[in-house]
Amino acid sequence: MKSILPLIDHRAGSRRDFIRALGASAALAAFPRARLGAAGAAATATDSLPMQFFKSLSEEQRAKICLPVDHPKRQYVSNWWYICPEERLHTFYTREQQDLVKQIFESLHHPDHREKMNWQVEKDLMGDIKNTPSVGFFGTPEDRDFEFLYTGHHVTRRCNAHSDRGQGFGGAPIFYGNFAKAFRETKDHEGNPFWYQGLLFNEFYQALDGPQQDRILVSREPRSEKPAEVIAKRKTDLPGLSGADLSRDQQAKLLDTMRRMLVCFRPDDVAATMKTIEEKKLVERLFISCYDGPFDIGGDQVWDTWQIEGPELVWYFRGVPHIHAYFHLAA
Repeated sequence: MKSILPLIDHRAGSRRDFIRALGASAALAAFPRARLGAAGAAATATDSLPMQFFKSLSEEQRAKICLPVDHPKRQYVSNWWYICPEERLHTFYTREQQDLVKQIFESLHHPDHREKMNWQVEKDLMGDIKNTPSVGFFGTPEDRDFEFLYTGHHVTRRCNAHSDRGQGFGGAPIFYGNFAKAFRETKDHEGNPFWYQGLLFNEFYQALDGPQQDRILVSREPRSEKPAEVIAKRKTDLPGLSGADLSRDQQAKLLDTMRRMLVCFRPDDVAATMKTIEEKKLVERLFISCYDGPFDIGGDQVWDTWQIEGPELVWYFRGVPHIHAYFHLAA
């Protein structure tokens, strides 16, 4: 398929022209809402956004980006990866399809956070069009767990493709992260759209008593970021403070903190996630930990790195040298 954008030689044009082209290539530009062409004629207004996108695909496109429902990458996550590395948004799709992907991506976030999420993806292109995200599907519309996937630098988002209603991130791992102004961020993570989660975690920490604060602070390294290990769920060797040792008020505070930290995402996904945590009474089986030394920027005891984990949930927030965060719960 012919690229919808010309190859860009940023040495020949202005920086402004290059950035403008990058924004378009990443499907982050404000394209007018265009009617789908012939390839998408079967899509209807009642279809979910991912289904509209799927129906717009040509046979060639479907052959390239629709993977088996049980594909090994279904449960994969990393801080920088592409589900279909040869098929990028700026080269493999029409403008109308790019616009649909933009709508899908925005729909996966709270309206108040969409501008920041768009900014994060565009910022983490790092001025190079070759870093444009890629998307794909696992399964077909005949599969109940038909999934849409959006991947790139510091971004992995998922959803069930059958519905625009969130079901808990498709039950598979997601990733979010950013370095806003420098690879090695300062203790205040200035400009980082995800540092609000770090501040909320520290608010929870301050609500603990002295012995609990001692237990939550772990003098060892947090989990590895190797893809096979970073979201591995463990039943033993869980460091930190047990949720079972929290008072009822503190358990409620932890649940409220988790809900508030997830607020950047689609409200339906947050609701489905929190419902799973509460109905399964996971809070008593969770362990909460934070990390000092090299994992505390500036040594200010405002903890930049923390984990909330248990046999069914992994939430790893690493703030050094900049923010990487992994979340996995089969909601």
